[in-house]
Amino acid sequence: MPLLGNKFSPKRTTPRKLSSLTNITSDLDPVYIQEELGLNYGPIKLHLGNQLVKFENGQWITDSKTSKTSLKEIEELKQQNKQLIEENNFLKYKLEIMLDLLTEKALEFHLQENEMEKSRKKIHRTK
Repeated sequence: MPLLGNKFSPKRTTPRKLSSLTNITSDLDPVYIQEELGLNYGPIKLHLGNQLVKFENGQWITDSKTSKTSLKEIEELKQQNKQLIEENNFLKYKLEIMLDLLTEKALEFHLQENEMEKSRKKIHRTK
């Protein structure tokens, strides 16, 4: 047992042998191998719900052949979205006006209370 040495020194394992792709692809056609394992993999396709979208030129594009959502429905949804945004902005504006009115009324009430308090003090002084 070494006094200052490392107590745990495992044996070195032998390096693993690389598995060759020739066993996998020996029965396959070279054209098929190039399509599957090559660099030309084509556009990325993705199924989202009942739509097929492709990634081309840096953008996701719906495939109109397989898409069940028509362009008319998309335009209607865009119009409805625009209308809801305008309604939301209008309601925010109304809320802001209501808060301003509430602040004004609260200030008037506070001023009236101060005036009433001053008049009470005057009445108590005169007695």
